[in-house]
Amino acid sequence: MKYIKILFLFIVVQVTAQQGGMWIPSLLEGMNEQEMTSLGSKLTAKDIYDVNNSSLKDAIGHFNGGCTSEVISPEGLILTNHHCGFGQIQSHSSLENDYLKDGFWAMSKKEELPNKGLYVEFIVRIDDVTTKALNGVTNTMTEREKQSTIDKNINEVTKNAQKETWQNIKVKPFYKGNQYFLFVTEKFEDVRLVGAPPSSIGKFGSDTDNWVFPRHTGDFSLFRIYADKNNRPAKYSKDNVPYKPKHFLPVSLDGIEEGDFTMVFGFPGRTNEYLPAVAIKHITQEFNPSNIAIREAALKEIDAQMKASDAVRIKYASKQARIANAWKKWIGENLGIKKSNAIAERQAFEATFKKALKEKGLEKNYGNILPEFEKLYADFADINIKRRNFIEVFLVTNELMQMTFRAYQLEQVALNKPENFEEARTSLINRIKGIHKNFDVNVDKGVFKNVMPLYNPTNVDASIYDKTNFTDLDKALQLLEGDAKKIVKNLNKDAAYRYAKPMIEEFYTKINPEFQQKNQPITALQKTYMKALMEALPNARYFPDANSTLRITYGQVRGYSPRDAVYYNPVSYLDGVIEKYVPGDYEFDVPQKLRDLYDAKDFGQYTDKNGKVPVCFLGTNHTTGGNSGSPAIDAHGNLIGLNFDRVWEGTMSDMNYDPEICRNIMVDIRYVLFIVDKYAGAKHLIEEMKLVHPKKK
Repeated sequence: MKYIKILFLFIVVQVTAQQGGMWIPSLLEGMNEQEMTSLGSKLTAKDIYDVNNSSLKDAIGHFNGGCTSEVISPEGLILTNHHCGFGQIQSHSSLENDYLKDGFWAMSKKEELPNKGLYVEFIVRIDDVTTKALNGVTNTMTEREKQSTIDKNINEVTKNAQKETWQNIKVKPFYKGNQYFLFVTEKFEDVRLVGAPPSSIGKFGSDTDNWVFPRHTGDFSLFRIYADKNNRPAKYSKDNVPYKPKHFLPVSLDGIEEGDFTMVFGFPGRTNEYLPAVAIKHITQEFNPSNIAIREAALKEIDAQMKASDAVRIKYASKQARIANAWKKWIGENLGIKKSNAIAERQAFEATFKKALKEKGLEKNYGNILPEFEKLYADFADINIKRRNFIEVFLVTNELMQMTFRAYQLEQVALNKPENFEEARTSLINRIKGIHKNFDVNVDKGVFKNVMPLYNPTNVDASIYDKTNFTDLDKALQLLEGDAKKIVKNLNKDAAYRYAKPMIEEFYTKINPEFQQKNQPITALQKTYMKALMEALPNARYFPDANSTLRITYGQVRGYSPRDAVYYNPVSYLDGVIEKYVPGDYEFDVPQKLRDLYDAKDFGQYTDKNGKVPVCFLGTNHTTGGNSGSPAIDAHGNLIGLNFDRVWEGTMSDMNYDPEICRNIMVDIRYVLFIVDKYAGAKHLIEEMKLVHPKKK
């Protein structure tokens, strides 16, 4: 296959102007290296990614599959976001030991808390396996035949890949399946909680400040990786020892200034930068609004009950944050697309694309793509919305409906794959136990009353909460006692199950099959469109969409103007925390000790040149979900911050990166150190790190 150039979007720009992009770290030599240098970097491509020697990539870990973490000491100490470790902090919390409210700090390694199921995965090696993956694939094949051939090829590649016995293999598609890379990984499964600030620091500003600037959130937590005596991955054991990393990030005390180089290194989740205009229009004007409404209805009930009860607050803190995060993100995404005039600009680009097809004689091959997109999305829109609305109600916002959904899956196993029934029953039992650990029937009933009318307004029956066994853990588990026949009979007698079952059956027999049928040609056409773009406009810059693989994005510290007559400076300070302080408020309360430190100006070595403690700063780095917890790295390879958010209008960067308004938000590492040292008194953790002054050389 012809080598695909790693290029950026649709605009030809000078090297010195390059912003945006999520680049594969093994392919940085050349253009990317030059661009980073032009932005102020002193790093070489090999400093960032090197198979034969330690490099920055060896300090970057995929945190539990959804966030990023970085090693910051020679003893396996890792840093990630507070919201990334939130589930673990919550799991160790109780009314007696409220680590969400009070924070947690292990003052010795013996006090560090293990976390079942938590893992950190490192990338050992990245190989281009495109030729092998696409071997035998022809244009005459159907999409199903193509994928079957690719799957067989990938299985063969995986089987024959060189690796150590304790290492794993993954093969991932890039450029919509036009290129494939193999990743050799090491997965560490003994990861212990070391420290976390109280939520009044780690979640300061909560929903009000989420996705907006200025932020004043100390969104960080500390964990430690443990390994076996050979420094290899191992499940939890009291005999394990702190992991000795191939590389850890030195921590800069010199901070940042506007214009400084920044590099964010991590595992961005999903982006769709090459969508046609019709898709962007559908997402922002039809798809997002319906899902925003469902989550808003759920949050109205959850928020009210969390404010009224500490017990509910602890139970629902993680769920509320998860629901609210995407809700507000979608709102900002819509605003950003509108503000940047993205749909019109994408339509203008499509005119350029069509012109290039004509000039290069490619109309016969690709001239049908854009008209076909229009036709496909017109037919796809309604079922896409219906399917996602079902997911929002049955799997995201309402837990009684989630339990009935999972119970329906168990019934289908009993009817169609009885040999797997015991395994499925055990899985359902564990899932129900997990839900009931943080379940409040009154909260869930209120959510049901709010969200179900938005999915099925003709069939809202809240009386099922008074009749079902699923809202009581012991009774729910009794439903699952006996053989398969008895369990199926018990389920079908339950009021909530009988209520939900017709809607779940409709999802499986009509909604989801129709969605798959109509989405498949869109996915295939998107792959062809990606190929066509690179043939018709070969001098443009393209980077592969995010797919939870290791990437770097580089930029600079920059403020921005979100609207007329408003400009945000790139740095926020502890002064702003105090300015926002509202006593007793769940979003803006400030711990007494932090207020005392501020009043005494007891800031230690963690201030800027003006004697102020920086809290957060902005960069032009192109980030998305999955980059939470990613390190912000300076021109010399030192840690200067911790990525945790984007500005509200900039959330549209998942579809349309605009360097004018897209900004990522990072916790300044000096604020992290200040909280660990001065607030928590955990000086032993500071002593474990390597603190440096790169600007004073």
